[in-house]
Amino acid sequence: MQLLLAVISGGYAVGAALGWGSEELAEIMGDFGLSAAALLAAVSCYTYARAIDSRERPAWLLFAFSSLMGACGNAIWGWYEVVLGEAVPKPSLADFAFLCFAPPAIVGLLVLAKRPVTRAGWVCLGLDSWLIGGSLLTLSWSLALAHAARTAQTGAPGSVPRAALSLAYPLLDIALVSMVLVLHFRRSEANRSAVNTAIAALALTVLSDALFTSPLLSAEYQSGQLLDAGWFAGSLLLAYAPWGARRIHQEPGTPGIPRADRPVSRPITGSLPALTPYLAAAVCTLGILYNVVDGRKVDRVVVFTGCTVVLALVIRQGIMLIDNIALTQELAQKENHFRSLVQGSSDVIMIAAPTGTLRYVSPAAAGVYGREAEELVGTELATLIHPHDLGRVVHEVRRFLAAPPAEEPTTRIECRFASGSGEWLNVESTVNRHHGGLILNSRDVTERVRLQAQLQHSAEHDPLTDLPNRALFTRRVRQALTGRRAGDHSTAVLFIDLDGFKAVNDTIGHQAGDELLTEAARRLQDSVRAGDTAARLGGDEFAALILGDGSRDPSAREYQVREIADRLRTTLSQPYRIAGSEVRVAASIGVAFADPGITPSDLMRNADLAMYRAKAGGKDRVELYAPQMQTEVVRKAELAGRLRTALHDGEFALLHQPVVSLATGEVTAVAAQARWRSAQGILFTPAEFLRVAEYSEGAASAPDSRSGLPGAAPARAAELGHWLLEEAVAQAAERHRIGHDVPVAIRMGTQRLLDRSVPLGSVEALLTRHGLPSGALVIELTISDPRVPFDELERRLAALRRLGVLISLDGFGSGYAAISALRRLPVDILKLDRGLVEGVVESARLHKITAGLLRIANDLGMQSVADGVDLPEQVAALRAMGCTHGQGVAFSGPLDEYRLRRALVRGTFPVPGGAAQPALAGGSPGGFESIRRGSHNETPVPPA
Repeated sequence: MQLLLAVISGGYAVGAALGWGSEELAEIMGDFGLSAAALLAAVSCYTYARAIDSRERPAWLLFAFSSLMGACGNAIWGWYEVVLGEAVPKPSLADFAFLCFAPPAIVGLLVLAKRPVTRAGWVCLGLDSWLIGGSLLTLSWSLALAHAARTAQTGAPGSVPRAALSLAYPLLDIALVSMVLVLHFRRSEANRSAVNTAIAALALTVLSDALFTSPLLSAEYQSGQLLDAGWFAGSLLLAYAPWGARRIHQEPGTPGIPRADRPVSRPITGSLPALTPYLAAAVCTLGILYNVVDGRKVDRVVVFTGCTVVLALVIRQGIMLIDNIALTQELAQKENHFRSLVQGSSDVIMIAAPTGTLRYVSPAAAGVYGREAEELVGTELATLIHPHDLGRVVHEVRRFLAAPPAEEPTTRIECRFASGSGEWLNVESTVNRHHGGLILNSRDVTERVRLQAQLQHSAEHDPLTDLPNRALFTRRVRQALTGRRAGDHSTAVLFIDLDGFKAVNDTIGHQAGDELLTEAARRLQDSVRAGDTAARLGGDEFAALILGDGSRDPSAREYQVREIADRLRTTLSQPYRIAGSEVRVAASIGVAFADPGITPSDLMRNADLAMYRAKAGGKDRVELYAPQMQTEVVRKAELAGRLRTALHDGEFALLHQPVVSLATGEVTAVAAQARWRSAQGILFTPAEFLRVAEYSEGAASAPDSRSGLPGAAPARAAELGHWLLEEAVAQAAERHRIGHDVPVAIRMGTQRLLDRSVPLGSVEALLTRHGLPSGALVIELTISDPRVPFDELERRLAALRRLGVLISLDGFGSGYAAISALRRLPVDILKLDRGLVEGVVESARLHKITAGLLRIANDLGMQSVADGVDLPEQVAALRAMGCTHGQGVAFSGPLDEYRLRRALVRGTFPVPGGAAQPALAGGSPGGFESIRRGSHNETPVPPA
């Protein structure tokens, strides 16, 4: 656009200088060409005024009207010269149009000027306008206007209008020039580029008018001459002003310093507004000197105008003096205000030179840094920053100074700063630019940094032992597998569990347990190498990350890690001195190696599986992970899924095994046992399917192989126990209704009995709902935990006995707390453990133990049942020792309901060795025999 404007204006100037080739073409271009350029400026300004919505719109509308008047004047001039072919009369309508050009432009410039905010400002604006206009009038009057005025007074009758016109043109131009200069010094910041272009266009037009009215050119002027190029260029420039400025405003910023940060003007240019009054006085003086030197009498107009200019100058300077005094006082107040803010601020404000030397330091440095401000002034900033932080700070400062200020006006830097006591303080600074240097607003954040470090440490460490927690341990395992040690497959993870820790909590308290964990953590931390990581994962579970040495030999790495694991196990298993007593726990350790391609979660899972394998293998041992462990886990997970489905789909079957009197072979009771019927029709024993239940729920104790309920996972065992109790009672009630009045025995663990979610009333409601008589239900109690609360268990069993339920102590002769159970619990029947029965014939020791136990049962008046009687020799031996009842394949295996009823119709089983009275006639009226004597069955019902 600018290049096109220059080419068109230059082409017009060249054509005018060459006379356009003909007089007719010169007149056309000098009249209608100027008219077209002025009309283009009018349309451009009007269109721009319609497109904007601001306080500038009236100014551009006035510029459009002014240009339209210029277009009309040139068109009328061309009508006379080109169309009519005659000279333009003076005065004419063209003169009227030309005279209407300046006033709208002057008002438009006033609209664009920065409006004063005070009354003194408006006075100064008027004085500045008169100073400029009066000085120009004085100079113009001395040079040319005085001659025109005298001609108007002494000339012919028709010369007065012409003289008035000759005076009107320069006077309006003087007024326009005055406004142009005033606007230049007081222009608004809004759309400055467009305003400057418009000012340049009007100044070019005024300059052409001044040359036209001068006596040297006015007499010889003809249309199409070089003077017309000034008017033509002024019109084109005014047409370009709004749109060219708008395009520049919309373009993205150019590289370098943004406009907001560029100097507004150079020092000399910035001083021009202050020099304006003196320049005006100098111009007036030149006008008067011109008359004196020329030998002419000083004109009264010149004297009057000069005096008014001087008076305006005096008034202007007086106002400026008053303003300067007020500004000085205000500046002093603001300076005191900001000095108080800086000196009273708790932050340290420092100003550093471009060389890094501190030029100013606020007094707050004494309280923050412990060093006086005067001591820091003149110090190199780099010498006060910690050497480890200096490189980072220098890099950040250089990056900040290189960035554009508009995009990044400030930056923040944290570093350690030297204090007066020699300590390093954590300092946070807000950095700003200042004359090539820096302003730093700094504050001490040492406490905040310490608190953040403490919070970070607490989030990553166990609060009791201060060892890394699971989150930090997992991150370090990930770093070991993905960092520079990614290819080191000798790295290993150890999972450690303290066996017997729960007993410590239960016996001597949780405080002692915490002390034991703290001591174990200390031993673990002292036992691992410097580069390894010891962590507490939770509860009594610990872990260790053993970094490899790059060894490629599997046997060597396995030997090294196992040696470390054995040392840890030995150290952790040594006695602990807690609360004045010696406490012992053992350590089960699982080890997994970082095989190629393994993920951190898989590595930790493998170590966990190996640890549980170590616990299942006898505890207090080290177990290395093997792939078949994961295979077994997957298989058990599949079986667990099938078991969950079987519980809800009714795939369980209930079998009963007869309990036979060893004296007569009579069936005195039946023991209920659960079986799982798979989709293929296979019946799984409790020992098989409850191992799956144990895995699926994560139980620590092993299942019982005979009933499966004790030791199974709590949730799954509870569900199985509820089903077994419900189904066994329902089938027993049905058998009683048809005349088979044998009680049913159901094995139940202490955890099931003590479960508060199963109220005792549910057993009573179950017996009532199915109509099962008193004494027809036997609960075989299994005790698998030595820490069982006997007081609460005794209350539970007593409540059950009040319901008519018989209590049998299962597994007598093995397990836990047999003597304590006999001493405290209301037991009716003792059931010998299968382990004793299996060896009662071959082992003399077991024979004596079994005989002793049976003698205890007889002395206490209890009946006895031997479990697992599979051989005739066992029947004979047990009967000889005084055992009253037996259960096993020597009589019958578990039977379904149909075969059971057939056996009950028969009523007896053959006893090996024939019927005989036992050597010890044990038993009590409340046992199996009381049911068989018909205490609840006066009217027998024939069998089906």
